[in-house]
Amino acid sequence: MSILIVVVFILGYTAIALEHPLRMNKAAPALLTGMLVWTLVMVLDVGGHGAGGVEAKVGSLFHHLGEIASILFFLLGAMTVVELMDAHGGFEVITDRIRSRNRLVLLWVVGFITFFLSAALDNLTTAIVMAALLRKLVGDKNDLWTFGGVVIISANAGGAWSPIGDVTTIMLWIGGQVTTWNIIKMLIIPSLVCLILPLAWLSFSMRGLVRRPAPDHEDDNVNLISKRQKYMVFALGVMTLLGVPVFKGYTHLPPFMGIMFGLSILWIYTEFIHTRGMEARGQYQVTAILQRVDHSSILFFLGILIAVGGLQTSGYLEMLAGWLGANLPNVYAVNGALGVLSAIVDNVPLVAAAQGMYPMTTYPPDHIFWELLALCAGTGGSMLIIGSAAGVAVMGVLGIEFMWYVKRMFVPAAIGYVGAMLTYWLLV
Repeated sequence: MSILIVVVFILGYTAIALEHPLRMNKAAPALLTGMLVWTLVMVLDVGGHGAGGVEAKVGSLFHHLGEIASILFFLLGAMTVVELMDAHGGFEVITDRIRSRNRLVLLWVVGFITFFLSAALDNLTTAIVMAALLRKLVGDKNDLWTFGGVVIISANAGGAWSPIGDVTTIMLWIGGQVTTWNIIKMLIIPSLVCLILPLAWLSFSMRGLVRRPAPDHEDDNVNLISKRQKYMVFALGVMTLLGVPVFKGYTHLPPFMGIMFGLSILWIYTEFIHTRGMEARGQYQVTAILQRVDHSSILFFLGILIAVGGLQTSGYLEMLAGWLGANLPNVYAVNGALGVLSAIVDNVPLVAAAQGMYPMTTYPPDHIFWELLALCAGTGGSMLIIGSAAGVAVMGVLGIEFMWYVKRMFVPAAIGYVGAMLTYWLLV
């Protein structure tokens, strides 16, 4: 009977994919899927633990909820910081310097900026920042979504070779499976291939000039904000985003604490500069900015992530990882399959399952298994928009539809993924 859990997850995933033809917000089936999966986990006694296993399952639910809340609060904080910078005209510091409107030039510029920025920050923060910049650079929806897809692929490729660029690489780095300089040395070229091949593929269709967006009506009151205030908000926002990895490394607190710390400072500063003339300046305050956040997306993330947590608690992800290890011939096949699966389910539990299944007595630090796992789990999620944190963030900021991404970006993302694996194989 426990197979019902998998059936419910597949049906829910299908409903999310068919959001547009069903004319249903994706948050509704995602929430229903998450709630049904956990209801079945409890009712069907998955794993045969009996009544004594109830407390363990509830504890597992709250464990997953803590991790999910950390992601959601980070997203909420980062998106609010970015919106504050945007509302105050801060991104003009960057967009005014990107003068080219040529689609092909912008394709490669956006791709490489995102790639190296995600290695220095992380792919989630980078995706949010770049998506906000794109809204200022590109007016046509199809172009905007295409560049958004490029940001997802580039951010995941850039995060894979850096110890702090992607949450799965961080997990392997902290766990001792990979070391700093070795992971950089071994994965930077495959990661570049993972970026360059999709850009080359998309280059054939990127001709002509992009249409810049029309001036926002809210910008009519931009003269209410002094140049000093604009640059101050921008500087505080950049310091907040760039400071998250530093804050985490120094305090060992999760990233959402760092982003909320910076947001609180920005909030106090914007309240201070907008205390006069509230009627004219109210739209620049955090209370107004928060109304722009797509709360249905937050509920969507909650539903899909908690459903994946249910699959992990029920043991299906571990069973799947075990089956892959027993039936696939080598580490390339195993990690290749795990990378494809990471486009469907969250790559974090997959990597966690692999870390638990394969002790370092089997695969020592810096073994090709761990390097391939970092590469595949980090980049495989690009094939579907909800397969990575960067994809989820860009979906929330730009409103990209699930099936549009599949039709437009799946092929170039898959080409980059396979090319990265082949490159690594040739280099080893």
